Amino acid sequence: MSDASVSSDAAESGVDPMVAVYRHDVHKARSRSHEHAEEMFRGVRVNEPVPQGADAGAALLSRPRGEPEQTMDAHQSWFRLSLLTGQAASTTGAVDDVDAALHELVGSDDAEVLHAAWLSSDVPAVFSESPYYPYTSLKYHTLLAAALLDNYRAGFEFDELFLAVTPRDCAPEIVPHRTVLATPTFALHVTGNPDGRPAARLGDVPARSFADTWARLPEHPFDVDASRLWRVLDAQLRRVRSWSSALQFIEEFTTEFDPAPNSQIGRGVAGSGGGRRE
Repeated sequence: MSDASVSSDAAESGVDPMVAVYRHDVHKARSRSHEHAEEMFRGVRVNEPVPQGADAGAALLSRPRGEPEQTMDAHQSWFRLSLLTGQAASTTGAVDDVDAALHELVGSDDAEVLHAAWLSSDVPAVFSESPYYPYTSLKYHTLLAAALLDNYRAGFEFDELFLAVTPRDCAPEIVPHRTVLATPTFALHVTGNPDGRPAARLGDVPARSFADTWARLPEHPFDVDASRLWRVLDAQLRRVRSWSSALQFIEEFTTEFDPAPNSQIGRGVAGSGGGRRE
Protein backbone atom coordinates (compact mmCIF):
# COMPACT_ATOMS: atom_id res chain seq x y z
CA MET A 1 0.00 0.00 0.00
CA SER A 2 1.38 3.42 -0.95
CA ASP A 3 1.88 6.26 1.51
CA ALA A 4 -0.72 8.24 -0.43
CA SER A 5 -3.24 5.44 0.05
CA VAL A 6 -2.44 5.24 3.73
CA SER A 7 -2.88 8.98 4.17
CA SER A 8 -6.20 8.81 2.32
CA ASP A 9 -7.38 5.93 4.51
CA ALA A 10 -6.41 7.87 7.65
CA ALA A 11 -8.31 10.90 6.42
CA GLU A 12 -11.38 8.81 5.65
CA SER A 13 -11.29 7.17 9.07
CA GLY A 14 -11.04 10.54 10.76
CA VAL A 15 -8.20 9.30 12.99
CA ASP A 16 -5.15 11.51 13.52
CA PRO A 17 -2.11 9.55 12.23
CA MET A 18 -0.29 10.35 15.48
CA VAL A 19 -3.15 8.64 17.32
CA ALA A 20 -3.35 5.75 14.87
CA VAL A 21 0.35 4.90 15.28
CA TYR A 22 -0.21 4.01 18.95
CA ARG A 23 -3.10 1.74 17.95
CA HIS A 24 -1.62 0.04 14.89
CA ASP A 25 -0.36 -3.19 16.51
CA VAL A 26 -3.05 -3.97 19.08
CA HIS A 27 -3.53 -7.36 17.43
CA LYS A 28 -0.03 -8.41 18.55
CA ALA A 29 -0.89 -7.77 22.18
CA ARG A 30 -3.89 -10.04 21.63
CA SER A 31 -1.64 -12.77 20.15
CA ARG A 32 -3.06 -12.38 16.67
CA SER A 33 -1.39 -12.02 13.29
CA HIS A 34 -2.00 -9.03 11.04
CA GLU A 35 -4.21 -11.20 8.84
CA HIS A 36 -6.48 -11.91 11.81
CA ALA A 37 -6.50 -8.38 13.22
CA GLU A 38 -9.83 -6.78 14.02
CA GLU A 39 -10.69 -3.23 12.94
CA MET A 40 -12.31 -2.34 16.26
CA PHE A 41 -11.29 -2.97 19.84
CA ARG A 42 -13.67 -1.99 22.63
CA GLY A 43 -15.18 0.70 20.44
CA VAL A 44 -11.82 2.09 19.25
CA ARG A 45 -10.64 1.89 15.65
CA VAL A 46 -7.32 -0.01 15.68
CA ASN A 47 -4.82 -1.84 13.49
CA GLU A 48 -4.79 0.85 10.81
CA PRO A 49 -1.71 1.27 8.59
CA VAL A 50 0.84 3.90 9.60
CA PRO A 51 1.72 6.55 6.98
CA GLN A 52 5.09 7.63 5.61
CA GLY A 53 6.70 4.23 6.12
CA ALA A 54 7.16 4.81 9.85
CA ASP A 55 5.95 1.35 10.88
CA ALA A 56 8.15 -0.38 8.30
CA GLY A 57 11.11 1.76 9.33
CA ALA A 58 10.62 0.96 13.00
CA ALA A 59 10.40 -2.74 12.14
CA LEU A 60 13.71 -2.57 10.26
CA LEU A 61 15.33 -1.03 13.34
CA SER A 62 14.68 -4.28 15.19
CA ARG A 63 14.13 -7.09 12.70
CA PRO A 64 15.87 -8.22 9.50
CA ARG A 65 14.39 -7.40 6.13
CA GLY A 66 12.59 -10.16 4.20
CA GLU A 67 10.58 -13.18 5.19
CA PRO A 68 10.81 -13.98 8.92
CA GLU A 69 12.57 -17.09 10.12
CA GLN A 70 12.05 -18.92 13.41
CA THR A 71 14.96 -17.97 15.66
CA MET A 72 13.96 -19.89 18.79
CA ASP A 73 12.71 -23.42 18.12
CA ALA A 74 11.19 -23.83 21.58
CA HIS A 75 9.42 -20.46 21.59
CA GLN A 76 6.44 -19.88 19.31
CA SER A 77 4.26 -17.45 21.25
CA TRP A 78 3.80 -13.69 21.27
CA PHE A 79 5.18 -13.44 24.81
CA ARG A 80 8.55 -11.70 24.76
CA LEU A 81 11.72 -13.40 25.92
CA SER A 82 13.79 -11.31 28.32
CA LEU A 83 17.42 -10.59 27.50
CA LEU A 84 17.92 -10.02 31.23
CA THR A 85 16.56 -13.33 32.54
CA GLY A 86 16.13 -15.54 29.50
CA GLN A 87 12.56 -16.22 30.61
CA ALA A 88 9.31 -15.53 28.81
CA ALA A 89 7.43 -12.47 30.01
CA SER A 90 3.97 -13.01 31.43
CA THR A 91 0.94 -10.96 32.35
CA THR A 92 0.44 -13.13 35.44
CA GLY A 93 0.54 -10.90 38.49
CA ALA A 94 1.14 -7.80 36.37
CA VAL A 95 -2.43 -7.05 35.37
CA ASP A 96 -5.80 -8.67 36.00
CA ASP A 97 -7.45 -7.69 32.71
CA VAL A 98 -5.12 -7.36 29.73
CA ASP A 99 -7.84 -6.03 27.42
CA ALA A 100 -8.75 -3.32 29.92
CA ALA A 101 -5.09 -2.36 30.25
CA LEU A 102 -4.73 -2.26 26.45
CA HIS A 103 -7.75 -0.03 26.18
CA GLU A 104 -6.03 2.49 28.44
CA LEU A 105 -3.19 2.56 25.88
CA VAL A 106 -5.39 3.23 22.85
CA GLY A 107 -8.63 4.76 24.14
CA SER A 108 -7.71 8.45 24.16
CA ASP A 109 -7.95 10.66 21.08
CA ASP A 110 -5.10 12.81 22.42
CA ALA A 111 -1.82 11.63 20.87
CA GLU A 112 0.31 13.06 23.68
CA VAL A 113 -1.78 11.22 26.27
CA LEU A 114 -1.24 7.99 24.32
CA HIS A 115 2.52 8.60 24.13
CA ALA A 116 2.70 9.10 27.90
CA ALA A 117 0.63 5.96 28.47
CA TRP A 118 2.85 3.78 26.28
CA LEU A 119 6.02 5.23 27.78
CA SER A 120 5.02 4.28 31.33
CA SER A 121 3.09 1.04 30.78
CA ASP A 122 4.41 -2.46 31.49
CA VAL A 123 1.67 -4.25 29.54
CA PRO A 124 2.93 -3.91 25.94
CA ALA A 125 6.42 -4.87 27.16
CA VAL A 126 5.08 -8.37 27.78
CA PHE A 127 4.73 -8.95 24.03
CA SER A 128 7.26 -9.19 21.20
CA GLU A 129 7.07 -7.60 17.77
CA SER A 130 6.91 -11.07 16.27
CA PRO A 131 7.01 -14.68 17.52
CA TYR A 132 9.89 -15.13 15.08
CA TYR A 133 11.96 -12.54 16.98
CA PRO A 134 10.97 -13.08 20.62
CA TYR A 135 13.54 -10.73 22.20
CA THR A 136 11.99 -7.75 20.45
CA SER A 137 9.46 -5.55 22.27
CA LEU A 138 6.03 -4.44 21.10
CA LYS A 139 6.21 -1.50 23.51
CA TYR A 140 9.37 -0.07 22.05
CA HIS A 141 8.50 -0.89 18.45
CA THR A 142 5.38 1.24 18.87
CA LEU A 143 7.28 4.11 20.51
CA LEU A 144 9.92 3.98 17.76
CA ALA A 145 7.24 4.03 15.04
CA ALA A 146 5.63 7.05 16.70
CA ALA A 147 8.98 8.86 16.94
CA LEU A 148 9.74 8.23 13.28
CA LEU A 149 6.30 9.37 12.18
CA ASP A 150 6.45 12.56 14.26
CA ASN A 151 9.87 13.42 12.83
CA TYR A 152 8.77 12.66 9.26
CA ARG A 153 5.70 14.85 9.68
CA ALA A 154 8.00 17.65 10.86
CA GLY A 155 9.97 17.38 7.61
CA PHE A 156 12.98 15.32 8.70
CA GLU A 157 14.28 12.41 6.63
CA PHE A 158 15.57 9.27 8.33
CA ASP A 159 19.21 10.17 7.66
CA GLU A 160 18.68 13.42 9.57
CA LEU A 161 17.64 11.69 12.79
CA PHE A 162 19.65 11.22 15.98
CA LEU A 163 19.60 9.17 19.14
CA ALA A 164 19.80 11.88 21.81
CA VAL A 165 20.30 11.26 25.52
CA THR A 166 19.77 13.14 28.76
CA PRO A 167 23.04 14.88 29.65
CA ARG A 168 24.59 13.65 32.89
CA ASP A 169 23.37 15.31 36.06
CA CYS A 170 20.27 16.63 34.27
CA ALA A 171 16.69 15.64 35.02
CA PRO A 172 15.16 13.48 32.28
CA GLU A 173 12.86 15.43 29.98
CA ILE A 174 9.89 13.90 28.18
CA VAL A 175 9.48 15.17 24.61
CA PRO A 176 6.07 14.20 23.17
CA HIS A 177 6.40 11.33 20.68
CA ARG A 178 10.20 11.66 20.41
CA THR A 179 11.12 10.29 23.83
CA VAL A 180 11.38 6.54 23.26
CA LEU A 181 12.50 5.53 26.75
CA ALA A 182 12.29 7.16 30.17
CA THR A 183 13.92 5.93 33.38
CA PRO A 184 14.02 7.75 36.72
CA THR A 185 17.48 9.13 35.91
CA PHE A 186 17.67 9.53 32.11
CA ALA A 187 15.69 9.49 28.88
CA LEU A 188 16.45 8.57 25.27
CA HIS A 189 14.98 10.38 22.28
CA VAL A 190 14.82 9.78 18.51
CA THR A 191 14.75 13.24 17.01
CA GLY A 192 15.86 15.47 14.16
CA ASN A 193 16.53 18.22 16.68
CA PRO A 194 18.82 17.09 19.53
CA ASP A 195 18.57 20.61 21.03
CA GLY A 196 22.01 20.50 22.60
CA ARG A 197 21.75 16.97 24.00
CA PRO A 198 24.57 14.45 23.41
CA ALA A 199 23.52 12.70 20.20
CA ALA A 200 24.59 10.31 17.44
CA ARG A 201 23.08 9.92 13.99
CA LEU A 202 20.97 6.83 13.38
CA GLY A 203 22.42 6.21 9.92
CA ASP A 204 21.41 6.45 6.29
CA VAL A 205 18.52 3.97 6.40
CA PRO A 206 16.62 2.06 9.12
CA ALA A 207 18.70 -0.92 10.25
CA ARG A 208 19.47 -2.96 13.37
CA SER A 209 22.17 -0.56 14.48
CA PHE A 210 21.53 0.23 18.14
CA ALA A 211 24.93 -1.03 19.34
CA ASP A 212 26.78 1.03 16.74
CA THR A 213 24.71 4.14 17.44
CA TRP A 214 25.18 3.78 21.20
CA ALA A 215 28.94 3.43 20.73
CA ARG A 216 29.05 6.67 18.68
CA LEU A 217 27.38 8.80 21.36
CA PRO A 218 29.79 11.53 22.50
CA GLU A 219 28.46 11.18 26.04
CA HIS A 220 26.29 8.55 27.69
CA PRO A 221 23.56 9.43 30.18
CA PHE A 222 25.35 7.66 33.03
CA ASP A 223 28.91 7.47 34.32
CA VAL A 224 30.36 3.98 33.87
CA ASP A 225 33.13 4.84 36.34
CA ALA A 226 30.57 5.47 39.07
CA SER A 227 29.15 1.96 39.29
CA ARG A 228 29.83 -1.59 38.15
CA LEU A 229 26.16 -1.79 37.21
CA TRP A 230 26.50 1.03 34.72
CA ARG A 231 29.54 -0.71 33.23
CA VAL A 232 27.56 -3.92 32.79
CA LEU A 233 24.68 -2.09 31.14
CA ASP A 234 26.98 -0.15 28.83
CA ALA A 235 28.83 -3.31 27.80
CA GLN A 236 25.60 -5.07 26.90
CA LEU A 237 24.26 -2.12 24.91
CA ARG A 238 27.39 -2.20 22.77
CA ARG A 239 26.33 -5.71 21.65
CA VAL A 240 22.56 -5.57 21.12
CA ARG A 241 21.68 -4.60 17.57
CA SER A 242 17.88 -4.60 17.74
CA TRP A 243 16.52 -1.23 18.84
CA SER A 244 13.38 -2.48 20.58
CA SER A 245 15.34 -5.27 22.30
CA ALA A 246 17.96 -2.81 23.54
CA LEU A 247 15.44 -0.27 24.84
CA GLN A 248 13.51 -3.03 26.60
CA PHE A 249 16.76 -4.31 28.13
CA ILE A 250 17.53 -0.85 29.52
CA GLU A 251 14.07 -0.67 31.08
CA GLU A 252 14.36 -4.12 32.67
CA PHE A 253 17.91 -3.57 33.86
CA THR A 254 17.31 -0.20 35.51
CA THR A 255 14.09 -1.48 37.08
CA GLU A 256 15.72 -4.61 38.48
CA PHE A 257 18.98 -3.13 39.74
CA ASP A 258 19.94 -0.04 41.69
CA PRO A 259 22.68 1.57 39.60
CA ALA A 260 23.97 3.66 42.50
CA PRO A 261 27.72 3.48 43.21
CA ASN A 262 28.86 0.36 45.09
CA SER A 263 25.68 -1.57 44.28
CA GLN A 264 26.16 -5.26 43.53
CA ILE A 265 24.41 -7.32 40.90
CA GLY A 266 22.24 -9.90 42.57
CA ARG A 267 22.22 -12.42 39.72
CA GLY A 268 23.61 -12.97 36.26
CA VAL A 269 22.44 -11.27 33.09
CA ALA A 270 21.05 -13.77 30.62
CA GLY A 271 21.61 -11.41 27.72
CA SER A 272 25.38 -11.50 28.12
CA GLY A 273 25.66 -14.30 25.63
CA GLY A 274 22.75 -13.56 23.34
CA GLY A 275 22.73 -9.89 22.42
CA ARG A 276 23.82 -10.50 18.84
CA ARG A 277 20.80 -12.71 18.16
CA GLU A 278 18.60 -9.66 18.15
